[in-house]
Amino acid sequence: MSDGEWEEQGRSFGGNNFDDSQVTNGNGYSDDHHQNGFSDRRGGRGGRGDGGGFRGKRNGDDDGGYQGNDPAMDVVQSDKPREIYIPPPPTEDEEVIFGSGISSGINFENLTEIEVKVSGENPPACIESFSKSGLSEAVLNNVRRSGYKKPTPIQRHAIPIVLNGRDMMGCAQTGSGKTAAFMLPMIDWILSLPDLQPYDRQPYVLVVAPTRELVIQIHDEARKFSHGTGLKVVCIYGGAATTHQLQMLRGGCQIMVATPGRLLDFIDRGVITFEKIKYVVLDEADRMLDMGFLPTIEKVMGHPTMPPKDQRQTLMFSATFAADIQQLAGVFLNNYIYVAVGIVGGACGDVEQVIYEVEKFKKRKKLEEILDQGNAQGTLVFVETKRNADYLASLMSETKFPTTSIHGDRLQREREMALKDFKEGRMDVLIATSVAARGLDIKNVSHVINYDLPKNIDDYVHRIGRTGRVGNKGRATSFYDPNEDHSIASSLVKILQQANQNVPDFLGHLAGNSGGGGGAFNGSTFGGRDIRDSAGSRIDAQPAKQEPEELW
Repeated sequence: MSDGEWEEQGRSFGGNNFDDSQVTNGNGYSDDHHQNGFSDRRGGRGGRGDGGGFRGKRNGDDDGGYQGNDPAMDVVQSDKPREIYIPPPPTEDEEVIFGSGISSGINFENLTEIEVKVSGENPPACIESFSKSGLSEAVLNNVRRSGYKKPTPIQRHAIPIVLNGRDMMGCAQTGSGKTAAFMLPMIDWILSLPDLQPYDRQPYVLVVAPTRELVIQIHDEARKFSHGTGLKVVCIYGGAATTHQLQMLRGGCQIMVATPGRLLDFIDRGVITFEKIKYVVLDEADRMLDMGFLPTIEKVMGHPTMPPKDQRQTLMFSATFAADIQQLAGVFLNNYIYVAVGIVGGACGDVEQVIYEVEKFKKRKKLEEILDQGNAQGTLVFVETKRNADYLASLMSETKFPTTSIHGDRLQREREMALKDFKEGRMDVLIATSVAARGLDIKNVSHVINYDLPKNIDDYVHRIGRTGRVGNKGRATSFYDPNEDHSIASSLVKILQQANQNVPDFLGHLAGNSGGGGGAFNGSTFGGRDIRDSAGSRIDAQPAKQEPEELW
């Protein structure tokens, strides 16, 4: 569960708990802020104010949330109450709408050579081009305007599977076009309905994703692919005013994109029902089905108004699908097709991976040394804890590198502004916890640095997948602390070897005695393999045991 989502599920959103007097103004910011989202206390190049830049001395808000011992969930006292944030309206500028995605890179053609394994009963044939995919002209027009010329491997297989009414579990590397793979055929189906009512509030499509930032991104992609069709796309997520989101729903909703916590709240209020649902999509499904989110997913799938699984299509996508996650997923899927797109090097062959042996208290100096070696713009730095994200961003803001941070204890307005500042180049460096590790497409991420390595190899794959997307070249640097990271050594070596990357001597030596890191790869160049045999039965009686996931 995400660090932001924990706070969302741990708090009630119903009844009289909301004071609408706290709602921010029409620009999305409270009256004590300027329209650009920064207060007069905004600092120099580091942006130490209340907006996208790092705001000194604020590590989070004490909202009575998580009280456990997980260091990633540390809560720091703050005397500032949470505001109720109204996000600015989505843009209507077509240049911005169709320029939001990442263009294919110089190695895009290599994607077509990646091996794809398809299993399940009577899978439909894959497509070779968008023009012969069976999609309507209205959808194809938006595909062309988005700059898409040739489908990626996951799109070649997923589009005909969805168009043919089949459930699907799709396992493909990060940055391979999974959102378009499921969104295009779903939009096409909605547009084919003879009695479509644009102002109907009951959605045909429900997409659930683990983080607010990913929900906003999927929402923007859905708006792009449905542009000019009259379809209404609504996103609901924690940290933003429920009154505003309810107002958006009243304007009609054919496609809903939601985080689990806010979705559950709206279900409990009776705001949302699912009588017309045709598609349910779990994006980053392996994270959605871990023990943090599973009760919410079970409640959604088992809701009295939700069509049974043989009367809806359920689609699940991620870069990794371990055996135990597949076992959980199978409960919600009906005679599904499993598509595994070969993950070049277990992660992404377009990402140059470098590992340095760095002890804990020498990491900051090493980080500055690396940033000094070249252009620091577009550097995404991952740390394990929210406290460390703020601390490191504060220190880095005093250097020549404009730095901001994003994590679950920042106000939603601050999170969105931080991401916007980084995307638009106002901030060179973004310090992040796992809230940014899943699914986010950021055009200018040229370098990912694992300041703290994750405990699970799947999380490593997701992290470095923020760069080198859609055939573009990327770079990933990791700091290996022998006192903290030995458990992941073996799996890390496998990832490096599969991608034909250099394995440092210190890591190769440690890997020989390490069991390592858990996850879906286990020496394969796929993020997972179908646990069913040809008859649809389980191949392995016992799922692989994984380490506990970080609570998001």
